[in-house]
Amino acid sequence: MGWGGLFLSLGRPTQEQQKSCLAAADGFNYDEALHGATRPKSAVGSETSDKALVERGFFVNRSRVLIGSGADTFVRAKSALLSWRHLSLGWANVESDTPVKVGTRFCICYKEAIPWVMLPLQIAYVITDGDGKSKGGSSSSMFAFGSGTLQGHLLAGEERFSVQVDEEERVWYEVVSFSKPAHVLATLCYPYVQLRQKHFAHHSGQALIRHVATACSSAD
Repeated sequence: MGWGGLFLSLGRPTQEQQKSCLAAADGFNYDEALHGATRPKSAVGSETSDKALVERGFFVNRSRVLIGSGADTFVRAKSALLSWRHLSLGWANVESDTPVKVGTRFCICYKEAIPWVMLPLQIAYVITDGDGKSKGGSSSSMFAFGSGTLQGHLLAGEERFSVQVDEEERVWYEVVSFSKPAHVLATLCYPYVQLRQKHFAHHSGQALIRHVATACSSAD
């Protein structure tokens, strides 16, 4: 059901409910000039500076956590992102068979108090660079994708999930987002919304760490 422009469900949203949400969501609800603004700095058309985003009224959130090291860890972490394991949080999730490709629309289903909220997004870009293996004495592989908010989302902005291998072959998971209220409810509760964004990013990192650790144990 819809309420004040939001997409709500008393129980965990079904796929049909999510399809209805996406059909009604229309296009991106933030400035076209900022589409893809969370692209990593190492990519072409790299991310807009935090200062520039803050000056435009956005809240910038960054969370970075060490997953492990080596090519196998990178491959497992990338696979986890492709199957949305980083968002298998119980109180928040994305359908695991959602394809990670530019233009894909999807819902993050998020439980807040009694109702579930369906938050519509669309993948704005996907970056695949390397397989995690060292080449020429260096390794800097990355897999990343960024999603922008659509009409009907509580917020307006973009979020990027990425795994990257650094020069010491350590594998990092990073969540970067910029957002501002797009609904009166988010405006009224914005300090709380910001705390929940930090909470979401932290728990996403912990979910990925657990998944990769389990995958590594199963392979031994």
